[in-house]
Amino acid sequence: MGIRPLGLTLFEAPTFGVSGFDSSPVFPSQQWLDCHPHTGELTAEVKRICETAPPVWSDIWVTNHILQAIIGATLVIVFWLFVSHKPKVVPTKRQWVGEWLYNMIRNGVARDMIGDGYQKFVPWLVAMFTFIIVNNLFGSFFIFMFPTFSKVGFVWGFAIITWILYNAVGIKKWGVLQYFKRMTVPEGVPGPILLMVAPLELISNFFMRPITLALRLFANLFAGHLLVMIFVVGGTYLLTEVKNNLFYNVAGGVTVLFSFAIFALELLVAYLQAYIFVVLTAQYVASAQAETH
Repeated sequence: MGIRPLGLTLFEAPTFGVSGFDSSPVFPSQQWLDCHPHTGELTAEVKRICETAPPVWSDIWVTNHILQAIIGATLVIVFWLFVSHKPKVVPTKRQWVGEWLYNMIRNGVARDMIGDGYQKFVPWLVAMFTFIIVNNLFGSFFIFMFPTFSKVGFVWGFAIITWILYNAVGIKKWGVLQYFKRMTVPEGVPGPILLMVAPLELISNFFMRPITLALRLFANLFAGHLLVMIFVVGGTYLLTEVKNNLFYNVAGGVTVLFSFAIFALELLVAYLQAYIFVVLTAQYVASAQAETH
């Protein structure tokens, strides 16, 4: 077994543009360096060793994208500590920013969608929203230039937590059997039709929710970053590699300039996808504890 979780075959050299989504170790082991030469040329013996060598744990778990997620979490913690430090009756500007963001999720999402008992869910929804939006914005700013949630593993983690959360809420309120019945047997559905509806409800509420929740966030961030990369790499190629062709050079310049418009669109997508993820999480919690379906 090799180091394939990193996104490359063990004897394949990283390629500009093509490997733009691959993770790389922050502190690469000698094995990783030996199996990922910049030339991509390895002897048959080295290839055999690379394909059969067990992976080094640090090459998989201490990567640039995991470090990026840790930086995102640190920024979120620092932000909330900063805006909530020594609160005043008449809020300062930094306090106002924190209160506005907090109230947007508290009142506009948790209170309006969950209803009674919404307060206990507010800290998680606020933390999740700010963490997602910070990591989404990484894709539009220098140094990072990569949205963390375009790596699907991070998205699956949040989707699984949401799945556990709303099912735990429902089981706590109704009990296992009653909750399962409420989520699979809609009220007022005739018996013959119920034979078709119940399996669909089962699949929808227990399987499709986390899948669609994850894929929605992942696909938007992945597609947006891929689109930016295509415009930048393609435009750069037309400008630098195609010599003495005015049409191609002009097209390359326009393509690179247009990529800035895509960057601006990504700022909107970063906010919308974070907000949608939180709204759907609140909706699932509300449906799990609702009196009627």
